[in-house]
Amino acid sequence: MAGHSQFKNIMHRKGRQDSVRSKMFSKLAREITVAAKTGLPDPAMNARLRLAIQNAKAQSMPKDNIERAVKKASGAEGENYEEVRYEGYGPGGVAVIVEALTDNRNRTASSVRSTFSKAGGALGETGSVSFSFDRVGEITYKLSAGSADAVMEAAIEAGAEDVTTDEDGHTILCGFEDIGEVSKALEDTLGEAETVKAIWKAQNTVPVDEEKAQSLMKLIDTLEDDDDVQNVYSNFEVSDEVMAKLSA
Repeated sequence: MAGHSQFKNIMHRKGRQDSVRSKMFSKLAREITVAAKTGLPDPAMNARLRLAIQNAKAQSMPKDNIERAVKKASGAEGENYEEVRYEGYGPGGVAVIVEALTDNRNRTASSVRSTFSKAGGALGETGSVSFSFDRVGEITYKLSAGSADAVMEAAIEAGAEDVTTDEDGHTILCGFEDIGEVSKALEDTLGEAETVKAIWKAQNTVPVDEEKAQSLMKLIDTLEDDDDVQNVYSNFEVSDEVMAKLSA
């Protein structure tokens, strides 16, 4: 499994829940506002907004917060967020992609560059690492959605490309342009998904030792702590033995 999802599990186990939750709600609200601004403020007529609201609900974001984020899009005082992608290399030459929604490009670029620098990495040009990732759709379900075989069968029928089931649930991958169609077909069979989003999936992973894994996790944690940063993707891989040490 790629380092990013392993890392997320460790961070959840280690706590900081209130702070993490508040920050997560803030990022989800920002995505809802941007989605509502890029189309109609009606989720039935705006696929991106529908997915943003669905993902917010999956994280138990209060209904009031969701409605406020949608309304903010039509308010004259609402910030104008811009979607920006940063690419660079972390310790050990590991590729890192950072997606941000910002109302101040200079502030965000400076912060992201500084974070890479302090971690012993370097920010590159756009396109410098994304060529080694695939842009795909990721749809997740809780284990309660069905057995691995049932979910696999539903995914094949829906036109998905890959399915994995582990202790955290079912993860279904599909073509980026097929997200809407596949997620709708799965919803008809398995019910509403936990999350539906576009991700950057590494084509190949880079194994790293304990020291580099620790540095990379610190880099990703610092990036994700930035209010402007929405998602961070990387292509590092850590052995179960190292992961067990870092989780202790």
